[in-house]
Amino acid sequence: MPLRLDTSVQYLKGVGPRRAEIFARMGIRTVEDLLYHIPHRYLDATNVTPIARADVGREVTLIGRVVSKGVLPTRRRLRIFRAVMRDASGLIECAWPGQAFLDRTIKEGQLLLVSGPVKYYHGRQIVPREQIVLAGPDDGDEDTIMGLVLPVYPASEGLSHRQIRRLIHDHLDEMLLLVQDVAQVIVPPALRVPPLRDALEAVHRPDTAAAAEAGRRRLAFDELFDLQLVVARARHLAKHAAKGMQHEIKRALTTQLKNTLPFELTAGQRQCIREITADMTSPERMHRLLMGDVGSGKTIVALFAMLLAVENDSQAVFMAPTELLAEQHAATLSELLVPLGIVPELLLGRFSASEKKTVRGRISAGGSRVIVGTHALFQEQTRFHRLGLVVIDEQHRFGVEQRAALIEKGETPDVLLLSATPIPRTLALTLYGDLDISALKEKPAGRREVKTTVRSSKSRKSIYQFVRKHCDEGRQVYVVYPVIEESEKVDLKAATTMWEQLKIDLDPLVVGLVHGKLKTAEREATMRAFRDGEIQVLVATTVIEVGIDVPNATIMIIEHPERFGLAQMHQLRGRVGRGADESHCILVADQGARTRLAQFAKTTDGFRIAQLDLEERGMGQLAGARQSGGITLRYTDFAKDDRLIVAARKAALGIIENDPALQQKEHRDLRKRIERRYERGMELFRVG
Repeated sequence: MPLRLDTSVQYLKGVGPRRAEIFARMGIRTVEDLLYHIPHRYLDATNVTPIARADVGREVTLIGRVVSKGVLPTRRRLRIFRAVMRDASGLIECAWPGQAFLDRTIKEGQLLLVSGPVKYYHGRQIVPREQIVLAGPDDGDEDTIMGLVLPVYPASEGLSHRQIRRLIHDHLDEMLLLVQDVAQVIVPPALRVPPLRDALEAVHRPDTAAAAEAGRRRLAFDELFDLQLVVARARHLAKHAAKGMQHEIKRALTTQLKNTLPFELTAGQRQCIREITADMTSPERMHRLLMGDVGSGKTIVALFAMLLAVENDSQAVFMAPTELLAEQHAATLSELLVPLGIVPELLLGRFSASEKKTVRGRISAGGSRVIVGTHALFQEQTRFHRLGLVVIDEQHRFGVEQRAALIEKGETPDVLLLSATPIPRTLALTLYGDLDISALKEKPAGRREVKTTVRSSKSRKSIYQFVRKHCDEGRQVYVVYPVIEESEKVDLKAATTMWEQLKIDLDPLVVGLVHGKLKTAEREATMRAFRDGEIQVLVATTVIEVGIDVPNATIMIIEHPERFGLAQMHQLRGRVGRGADESHCILVADQGARTRLAQFAKTTDGFRIAQLDLEERGMGQLAGARQSGGITLRYTDFAKDDRLIVAARKAALGIIENDPALQQKEHRDLRKRIERRYERGMELFRVG
């Protein structure tokens, strides 16, 4: 039968049922899946050094045949796998200390590529950082390999990268003939990316590393463009499916709040308030994300939005992920609203049945205008009189369904999401393309910088003396560990073990413990005790990353900081420095990552740290729990694809604005591609 993109890979020559099962476990079921299974890295054989010129002290890439091999035990019981390679110019020994298992995969006669430093040990010796088997004993000569950029594919048990490379190479020309470039006319020429067919050939069969990169960029544009079509469609439906509540500017409560604030709003806060006000007074529903560092003043901005709703005889609700945070927000809002004669209503899950019934009665009758709470807010029994604004704090802590359950309590309320995790603009455009975005980048006046230092474990005694001094002066301390319990697999200090040790080392200070395995009630009871000053030192895992304000806490100690992302450490550092006293963050690290930790110590700008984290670790950690509709970004490099992201967004918005459901003839192939590739896309484009 003729080959099609939706043909099962099983019917490709060299695959068959058994390999098809292995491919399926890798998410490769069709010919199209295999075509888009691109290399995750390349080995550049255009810069291969002849073995005779592999000088001691140099980093080199060598290609040669394995002429002998074996495992050598040493006096220290370290087993070293060694192989001798030969090319036309000479011989060299390769040594892999502690990797005796390679004896099972590297065989005599194989053509091997190795790269690493050349050292001197009874003669020249290369200690490979990586190696790849290019060919078997009978697969051809090195002359066919030299000068190539070799693709290395994601592989699986039962299918090596070499087997996958051979299968793709054998069928590539046939598969490329099936490719239709439905987005070619949309790609801006200024991006200088190749047509889709050329791009796919370049990533699988590149002449140069630059050609492979150009091909990747075209695939990245296509996936970003498809994602932006989906989020632009979601944005269109959210704003136009039902008419929003068009609030009017009345300036009764908002002006009164501004005049009674004990501080001046920052320029950033004023700008964000203007953006939110413009949304709330338009006929379209507001769907806005307000991003800002810990302590940047998001709650005040949200309060102005809430009062605008209240001025228009609507209710405003503020939902927080934990009861402690909800209590804190209620206390903050109460203090600010005293001059206005408004008392926030608080609804928590731990309230008794009769308390909940009384509070819900006031809410449904309209007696409560500003409401603060947790998950109890979106339970079936909670009904609102006229819900005009929903504010969700730390929105990533709630699932999509939970957010929707609260929003659906009103007819068409405006929605404001808050996040204390700053992310770079390009990532925000991708993850939150269906939302308008406001960012608070400056901190209110009087907010003190947290002094950050990197210390070794040898300094632990002096660190503990520093802790005692601060606690004796009435202040409090966090100590954070990356794991809860010790394990034989990783040599890391654990929270539970060190809690026991710190109780001895810091006696008579009161040392508490919180981590994710504790029951919620137990965890929150410990946090309350810390907040109230009953606990002086709190040992924790990252469960405190999003936590309550404890202005009295002035020291944050992070153990094994090399195990944390920079953005995550910045969130932890934000737990201190919330009061008037000078605060400190101490990173205890003995090895590795000293450069990145020094970089982190130099800046307290959350947006800059997020950019560094993105460049270092990619988007995964920054994306958090955001669900982008089942669309996995496989080809995009967020550290260098800014122009692609902006261009893809602009192109998608222009199309959706004129053809929201992609029903016009010239857009139908785009719609089919999205419906074929993305489950969430199909769901969105089914409507209309």
